[in-house]
Amino acid sequence: MRTRWIPVFLAIGALVAVGCRGAGDASKAAPRTLRLATTTSVEQTGLLASLLPVFQAATGIQVKVLAVGTGQALKLAERGDVDAVLVHDPEGEEAFVAAGFGLVRRPLMHNDFILVGPPDDPAGVRGGQDAVEALRTFASRGVPFVSRGDESGTHRMEKRLWKAAGVTPAGPWYIEAGQGQLQTLVIASERKATTLTDRSTFQTARATLALDLLVEGDPRMVNRYSGIAVNPARHPSAHAAEAAAFLDWLVSPDVQRRIGAFRKDGGPLLFLPDAVPGAP
Repeated sequence: MRTRWIPVFLAIGALVAVGCRGAGDASKAAPRTLRLATTTSVEQTGLLASLLPVFQAATGIQVKVLAVGTGQALKLAERGDVDAVLVHDPEGEEAFVAAGFGLVRRPLMHNDFILVGPPDDPAGVRGGQDAVEALRTFASRGVPFVSRGDESGTHRMEKRLWKAAGVTPAGPWYIEAGQGQLQTLVIASERKATTLTDRSTFQTARATLALDLLVEGDPRMVNRYSGIAVNPARHPSAHAAEAAAFLDWLVSPDVQRRIGAFRKDGGPLLFLPDAVPGAP
């Protein structure tokens, strides 16, 4: 009797071994992924499109990008719907980390905000450096202004500038787009209106817009980008290892040099690296 059962046991053992090997192979073949929420300004410049293939080739980690406003990105991270954020609202980021939703802020890069508007400059602010005074002029003269109106980092900066100007913007001259940065610029161009934008998105799309740079150089308008990993103690399902690998990679000297050298279609440099002193 025992000799008749031996082949059966051997066959079952072989099937189990094959199944285990198959599961192991499938596990090895399954790609590691990272869910990243970032700003439309970063995504629309093409920076991520230039960096992510290099990261995947180096690590095997696939990055799934959700391009939204900073406010929405942080809310996605609070819910655990993403593993990391790359955003540009230092005050909001500090509150996010202080509340335990994220780990340490990792400074990555910066550019600046600028005010742009119709080439005929109906407010007469061209060449100025005081963004707050320019906003007061827009309001007093009823010069059309398009706001992103989406709680993005750009919108939050805009609201701080209006507050500093002592103005509560309202009325037919104040238009809330509820759109990303590129779409907001298109609306401003079509309506012969002014708007606040990050310099990089404006430079990327400038040739297609009937808008000129009007106000720049206000020290209040530095635009700093940081990366934050979601706190795995708050969301155990977060891909913490992948998030850490990505942020470590972004602040590495080689990648900081890539960021500092990034141009769109041969245009001007769009970002200045922050993580490595002396990087170009």
